[in-house]
Amino acid sequence: MAVDNQSSVNQTDIDPIWMSSRTARQIYALGEVEKDISKLLSLAASSMSLLTLPQTDGPEDGLPQGGERSEQFVLEVSEYFERLDAIHIAIRSSLAHIRQSRIAPSAINAPPPGFIPPALGVGVPSTDGDYNKGSRGLQEERIERDAWKAILDALTQLKEAKEHEETEASQTAMDE
Repeated sequence: MAVDNQSSVNQTDIDPIWMSSRTARQIYALGEVEKDISKLLSLAASSMSLLTLPQTDGPEDGLPQGGERSEQFVLEVSEYFERLDAIHIAIRSSLAHIRQSRIAPSAINAPPPGFIPPALGVGVPSTDGDYNKGSRGLQEERIERDAWKAILDALTQLKEAKEHEETEASQTAMDE
């Protein structure tokens, strides 16, 4: 299990479902790694901005000047490498967990070469296992289904309106 010492989240603040099993804890730890990666990118961006010439700083940037700039850069870079190290450790411990779990290689096989994932989510499985036939995602299938339902409803309303008009026309003809 990866120890989450880089995060300020206490064990009591975590949803109990994430503590229910070793695998759940590993999934939670990988979620924290994802958050750390976004923080890492943010630190890289702020470190790069501290390396720019002070003359190019805009007033809205809020960057320090002079010696403070160097100190801030050192702090940002130190935190960057601490995060990078924590990410490295978490990923290695997750890989160790996968190895220890002895997950069958077939469960984590990559898709066949040339497979293009659907644009909007998980694809609908095809009956013969051909990935190319069911290339649309579940969301796309739902949108198409809803569109066909809307078309059917519109046509039904048109038919009912036409029948209603014909009934009224025949009633008016009978009254005359």
